[in-house]
Amino acid sequence: MLERIQILICGGTGCLSSNSKAIKESFESHLEVLDLKNEVGLVLTGCFGLCEKGPVIVVYPEETFYTHVTVDDVKEICEEHLLKGRPVERLMVKDPIDKKKIKNISQLKFYSKQKRIALRNCGNINPLDINEYIAKDGYLALANILSTQTPQQVIDEMIKSGLRGRGGGGFSTGKKWQFAKNSVSDKKYVICNADEGDPGAFMDRAVLEGDPHSVLEAMAICGYAIGADQGYIYVRAEYPVAVERLHHAIDEARKLSLLGDHIFGSEFNFDIDIRLGAGAFVCGEETALIASIEGYRGMPRLKPPFPAVRGLWGKPTNVNNVETFANVPVIFLKGADWFKSIGTKDSSGTKVFALGGKINNTGLVEVPMGTTLREVIFDIGGGIPNKRKFKAVQTGGPSGGCITEKDLDTPIDFENLKNLGSMMGSGGMIVMDEDNCMVDVARFYLDFTVDESCGKCTPCREGTKQMRDILNNICEGQGTMKDIETLEVLAHMIQETSLCGLGQTAPNPVLSTLKHFREEYIAHVVDKACPAGVCRELTNFVIEENCIGCTKCARNCPVNAISGWPKQIHKIDLDLCIGCGACKKTCPVGAISSQPKGQEASL
Repeated sequence: MLERIQILICGGTGCLSSNSKAIKESFESHLEVLDLKNEVGLVLTGCFGLCEKGPVIVVYPEETFYTHVTVDDVKEICEEHLLKGRPVERLMVKDPIDKKKIKNISQLKFYSKQKRIALRNCGNINPLDINEYIAKDGYLALANILSTQTPQQVIDEMIKSGLRGRGGGGFSTGKKWQFAKNSVSDKKYVICNADEGDPGAFMDRAVLEGDPHSVLEAMAICGYAIGADQGYIYVRAEYPVAVERLHHAIDEARKLSLLGDHIFGSEFNFDIDIRLGAGAFVCGEETALIASIEGYRGMPRLKPPFPAVRGLWGKPTNVNNVETFANVPVIFLKGADWFKSIGTKDSSGTKVFALGGKINNTGLVEVPMGTTLREVIFDIGGGIPNKRKFKAVQTGGPSGGCITEKDLDTPIDFENLKNLGSMMGSGGMIVMDEDNCMVDVARFYLDFTVDESCGKCTPCREGTKQMRDILNNICEGQGTMKDIETLEVLAHMIQETSLCGLGQTAPNPVLSTLKHFREEYIAHVVDKACPAGVCRELTNFVIEENCIGCTKCARNCPVNAISGWPKQIHKIDLDLCIGCGACKKTCPVGAISSQPKGQEASL
């Protein structure tokens, strides 16, 4: 039975953590009471992308987009919208630029410059129902390939499409498959790298949660092309929703003989199993991932030989990440020429980014290669909140670098980002405003890489620690100009001598911030001041004249450093202040500012 109304409720991790499952249960109860159960279909779907507005729901056929929905809102939506046809305006999404309410999802500027290929089914289908994936032409590409194409024809089409790996390296997917096909062996493997470890990155998680069958179908296509009969999805255990839905999808595909023996009645056999990772960033590197699946500690191996020649258990193995695989079925449905018509000459298709940091529209975006950074940040992301000024954007996570305002009109592709001293990476994109200290940002990423280094090679194990220690000294006011020189020497040494990509790219955040924000480093070591007012040892907090005397700052100060009567301007005792920033975070009127030490005397 086809219901006249469909309600799609975001079931991604972000919205689930904000109670979207309880929202669905509340809808079910109210629809029962209102006798609408047979007229309204409820679907817990994948991520819609606009994560900052969650929990979100979309009511079809009107495409009404509701944001920040709570369990308490469900009754009003049912009684007003579903019964009386009057959408609940207060819950409609508001455009962050012109502040106008958007009546339906098609009017939302957030989506206007996006093109969803990898994310095509996320937010559109029930990920726990294989029939909905099939209704969207799911497994049709695999069926066509098995009945009409040879393995070499499949690889030729992949090479023609220009698809490059979306996990960070950007190597030609088709050529990678070709290398694995050319290797002679009695056994071959396909691995999906779902070990997404970049801080702030959640692209692969969203695909696995919202459209798991697209990855299963693509892995089967790859298996047919290279001559493999077994696949593994290596996914971090911190993704319980993704793991649960993958298990369910694999079971569904096996029941319909879309995995297993004689797929679509052919001679092709292929099955997939899941292996859980413990959350080591280094296991995003393919040889470390392989070692982990084999039961060893996740540590990179010397290359060559590459996995396509000697991989899992010594057999030829192809490794691609989730987003790369998610593009594959569409390429074979619409053709390599169609895919290549999107993007730039050397970077075909689209790229998914996890847009976060100081941005109005936090979430997932998928844009054609060649879209500018300015379009992503200001047109799609809605710009910087609280009227603050854009300062930099970090692409590529801990392996990437900072890009400044002068380069915002750069078209996004693999080569352009590399030329700017950054990289595509897996797709993290963190926006920073004038309140970010770039020395502190570099220290944050070095903290991460130090913790995540496997320790196998000395340059990464010891060199990143030394860089982190120098950055700590600079942020604490103990740095010297010699330290800045040493940072650069260490950075280049680590880049040139580390064993794997983690170590080779670890210095990128330091080198890019030194290049674009050297004056901030100098201010820290010469003036003993943090211009952004972030580094605690170099910063004082000051209460300004617009203080309303609400006493919140005093009540939240852990060391009782703030004094003042209600409705009067308060004062901070700088001798007692420990620079924790609790006062600034709790002030309702923004009356507390952070100042470099020494500046407060001139106020």
